[in-house]
Amino acid sequence: MTGTRTGTSARALTAGALMLGWIALLWVLESIDMATGQALDTYGITPREPGELLDIVPAAFLHSGWEHVASNTLPLLILGFIAALGGIRRFAAVVLTVIVASGLGVWLTAPPHTVTLGASGVVFGLFGYLRRPLDIVVGVVIAVVYGSLLWGVLPTDSGISWQGHLFGLIGGVGAAFAFRRPRRATHPVPPASTV
Repeated sequence: MTGTRTGTSARALTAGALMLGWIALLWVLESIDMATGQALDTYGITPREPGELLDIVPAAFLHSGWEHVASNTLPLLILGFIAALGGIRRFAAVVLTVIVASGLGVWLTAPPHTVTLGASGVVFGLFGYLRRPLDIVVGVVIAVVYGSLLWGVLPTDSGISWQGHLFGLIGGVGAAFAFRRPRRATHPVPPASTV
């Protein structure tokens, strides 16, 4: 019992530290972006330009202003913490899957001459990744607080990348299936009999 509690505490501390570090990185990057006259925004995704495929990963860590990074902070922190409790390697694989799915979706379908950046594709992906009932309840509460989480996959606002949101969500659902843990047998398998 103590070992389980210690393991759970260690996972929670690791997940918390990881997510606080990630959030700090987003704010530091936005500080650099603002100090340099939005020079980092060039690493956003411009659709259907082959060279822009290299910007799929950095675009998920950059934002277009303080309000943008602030709106992603709380949902990313909470959903990321829940997802990271399952293990850091699994979490990294899930996040990479979501970033690639969201970024490729933007690259393929966003309107021409636009630049897309921000962590909201990851937020939607983590929402799609949630599987346990308690995680889903927390996700729904965040969706209510976050506001656009459920409507953000629809083309309702020209200034918001519904493509990044939708493909992030699809990537998260796909990651939930791809990285699910094998189910444990509920009944022990009887040993094979010998003849």
